[in-house]
Amino acid sequence: MNAPISPQSVNPAMLLLELGHRARAARSSAELRFLLVNDSRVLTPYRQACLWLDSGGVMALSGVVEPDKNTPYAQWLHGVCQFLHAQQSIQVRRIEVAQLPPELATSWSEWLGAHAVWVPLLKDAETPFPCGGLLLSGAQVFEEQRFPLFAEWGRIWFHAYAALRAGRPGFWKKPLASSATAASWWQKKPTWILGGLLVLSAVPVHMSVLAPGELVAAQPVVLRAPLDGVIEQIHVQPNQMVRKGERLFGLDEAQIGSRLEVAQQALLTAEAEYRQSAQLALGDVRSKAQLAALVGRIGEKRAEVQYLSDQRDRSRVLAPEDGMVLFDSPTEWLGKPVQTGERVMRIARPQEVEIEAWVPVGDAVPLKEGSPVKLYLAANPMAGLEGKLRYMAYDASARPDGSYAYRMRASMPFEEKARIGLKGTAKLQGDWVPLVYWVLRKPWAVLRQFIAW
Repeated sequence: MNAPISPQSVNPAMLLLELGHRARAARSSAELRFLLVNDSRVLTPYRQACLWLDSGGVMALSGVVEPDKNTPYAQWLHGVCQFLHAQQSIQVRRIEVAQLPPELATSWSEWLGAHAVWVPLLKDAETPFPCGGLLLSGAQVFEEQRFPLFAEWGRIWFHAYAALRAGRPGFWKKPLASSATAASWWQKKPTWILGGLLVLSAVPVHMSVLAPGELVAAQPVVLRAPLDGVIEQIHVQPNQMVRKGERLFGLDEAQIGSRLEVAQQALLTAEAEYRQSAQLALGDVRSKAQLAALVGRIGEKRAEVQYLSDQRDRSRVLAPEDGMVLFDSPTEWLGKPVQTGERVMRIARPQEVEIEAWVPVGDAVPLKEGSPVKLYLAANPMAGLEGKLRYMAYDASARPDGSYAYRMRASMPFEEKARIGLKGTAKLQGDWVPLVYWVLRKPWAVLRQFIAW
């Protein structure tokens, strides 16, 4: 580490040479910025220094390894330096509080010393346009005979900074070598990397898409409302195992029961009238002629009674087969009016489970029957359930979120952890395609929507 140098005891030219040597020895831009705000004290003493560039704002502060641009101090310095830079002056000059706008001048005494100097940083002599500046502040007045040293030090520093930013020979830059020792084009690293990328892009991979999926019953029996009415009673609980013929739910029978009772009384009345007319027909020809009409009326009433009896029986829904009952909470259905054909519950066999997924329209890649399908459950993402594609719908259906997607079903063997209703992400695998097609398929599709080519 270099020993500290006193500005009063050494020739100023020697001080400038020492700073130039340090700037050339810097290994990084951060080291150069730290050098400018901290080691410039060899030219003149100061208390605070700030490096400001028009491309990045406050880049370095004296006594700080890495400045925080969000602090009030850094933001106030940014405003001051931006104001000084906007004046486009290329001369080193003193800064007075009165020169600043009122909103900046009011905080001067809080952040800086009584005296300050602004050193503009120039690109080069031919284009004297400042790219930033060095703000120095202290309690003592800065000597004007030191201003030329500041200006020259600013040019030296910015030259080193620009050269370091341009970089030493980079990855794609041609190394300095004589034509005799220069490598052939096929021996250069960029050529090998481009060749490797081309080979890698041709590697065959499975065309795959991801879609939201869930486990559903393979062949469920849907139980719908047999007629219009109000659900009066639910005889089972959700996910309960039932046997064929067991009562599931029933509709309110009050209206049907009253109509059935009226129809039965009307049937009894018609039968009584028939018996009375049959007795009178033995001696009365007129009564004998009415027997045919009374027989027809009895048949009509019997048909009405039979119809209402069937309606009453239909209102008592029974299980058509063995299985598990799938529906919402019973309390949500009790007293709810339903229409004929409205779905109330389903019966499914727990051992017969399928994977159902909804493939977005933009991901509808060609998939053959029997293509591999894997479902990663949200409850257990580490393990996947494997299946085979059974069918994929030709027409897209509207989803609850307003998007359109294709319904897909995949058969799978029964597993204990495969419970109906579990959701996750399904991965569908298609044909083999080059890796470059797999990577660029979606970006290229989006691009073609805008350029239509």
